[in-house]
Amino acid sequence: MTDTTKGFAAMIAACCIWGLSPIFYKLLAHVPPAEVLAHRTLWSLAFFALVLGVQGRLRLILSAMAGPRAFGLLLLAALVIATNWYLFIWAVQSGQATEAALGYYIFPLVSVLLGRLVYGERLNRVQLFAVFLVTVAVSLLTYGLGTAPWLALALAASFGLYGLAKKRMAVGPVVSVTAEVLLLSPAALLVLWQTSNSGAGAFGASLQDSALLILAGPITATPLILFSYAARRLSMATAGLLSYLNPTLQFFCAVVLFQEPFTGWHVQAFALIWSALAFYSVTTFRQDKARRKAVRAASASATTVT
Repeated sequence: MTDTTKGFAAMIAACCIWGLSPIFYKLLAHVPPAEVLAHRTLWSLAFFALVLGVQGRLRLILSAMAGPRAFGLLLLAALVIATNWYLFIWAVQSGQATEAALGYYIFPLVSVLLGRLVYGERLNRVQLFAVFLVTVAVSLLTYGLGTAPWLALALAASFGLYGLAKKRMAVGPVVSVTAEVLLLSPAALLVLWQTSNSGAGAFGASLQDSALLILAGPITATPLILFSYAARRLSMATAGLLSYLNPTLQFFCAVVLFQEPFTGWHVQAFALIWSALAFYSVTTFRQDKARRKAVRAASASATTVT
């Protein structure tokens, strides 16, 4: 297998785990989301620490937090990803997986908008039109349902802010996420201590619940490692296109497996968002192709001069 083929397979595997994860969290619907999040945090920390320990990179965790700026970015990233994780778990458990899928469909275009607002990145006409279509879709859904899709918007915004924080970090994704869950671990331990004292803790109550809560760590960590592996071997455009497999599988879980309501307003809104993503994906793919062509031309020119 070539590096590109390996990257493609890793990206597909990561998106399948992410996209089918609602099934996993649905099995824990009887466990409070805060308790699930606490276990997800601590078992993720154990899994990541094991991976970094095998790689001999544990020392990088402390160096990643050295300095007030680095620590501040990690703390911000930890808080927004914890918010994102909590909202996703709660959405699945409360029968709102469709809206969670909507949030992850919206996320790429929220990132584009944040890039424009924070970094001054210029948007071409197609990208602006895609953002406009998403705005129309959200407005249409708000009108039709009588309330804004706040959960979807919160998921998209929190993941977008997480991406902004990660963009400013000098360390890799595995090290940074390990540091993030390390920062979250005191709060996770406090939650579990409180649930244990009240006698309501799910861990230890049954073998199935205990196994599922432990499994939350690998389910969180494995796709991130696969994604990191794939990102180094695929173009941004290819990785971006494949990433839509995640919300598509979430959407399948919500509508087909969980049989959540899917009204005519949802049909219209999702159609607009899928159209927006199609426009956005085409222009991103063309930009990436032009960038790679320019790099090859520059490389060839430098070789000729030499």
